[in-house]
Amino acid sequence: MSSNLKAAREARGGRTVRKFIVSCGWAPSALQRRCPTAQGFIMKLPRRKFLHLAACAAALPVVSRIARAQSYPARPITFNVPFPPGGPTDAIARVMGERMRVALGQPILIENVSGAAGSIGVGRVAHASPDGYTVGVGHWSTHVVNGAIYDLSYDLLKDFAPVALLPANPQLIVSKKNVPAANLKELIAWLKANESKAAAGTAGAGSASQIAEIYFQKITGTRFGPSGGAAGWAC
Repeated sequence: MSSNLKAAREARGGRTVRKFIVSCGWAPSALQRRCPTAQGFIMKLPRRKFLHLAACAAALPVVSRIARAQSYPARPITFNVPFPPGGPTDAIARVMGERMRVALGQPILIENVSGAAGSIGVGRVAHASPDGYTVGVGHWSTHVVNGAIYDLSYDLLKDFAPVALLPANPQLIVSKKNVPAANLKELIAWLKANESKAAAGTAGAGSASQIAEIYFQKITGTRFGPSGGAAGWAC
């Protein structure tokens, strides 16, 4: 049975009221028998009540989307690791993946996509469908250094949303025993007095330790010489 809803306004006593005429396809004679003074079944509804019902009807699509979100995840999740299996990043991802599997009730698929200092794997996450079924793990190199030194196909600031902070990796300063410094203050004083005589060793160009070395020289006003000097320290 089809139904048509029509709204009409009628001014009475200086105020406006709404009438909702619902036509259900009945014969006019039947309508006249039910309501001799009307051409259809008239239902009076206060304006406030009407607006309340209209708001509820408009909210239905939102409620539907929320219901869909509450069903996440409905299928396996891909956990992208931008480095080869067996490394520290891969180990962290696999431990996390197992905990996620138990908590979410869905398999967590570890995907190792290495190369180009991790930018290939991170790029795969950036270009994946933004539906929550592809997540990635990264660190200082993949999400800071790469953005500063490489021309990437994605934007590290705009294309990702942070989820959780994983274990931190502290940087340490160590030196040879023959360096006459018992603490950091004495080390800085000695470096200034022996400019360019100390060499610094790091994990390599672009690594967190190498960036830390550069930053250390900048904020302390010290300067290291080329590797292989008489005295050395490592970060």
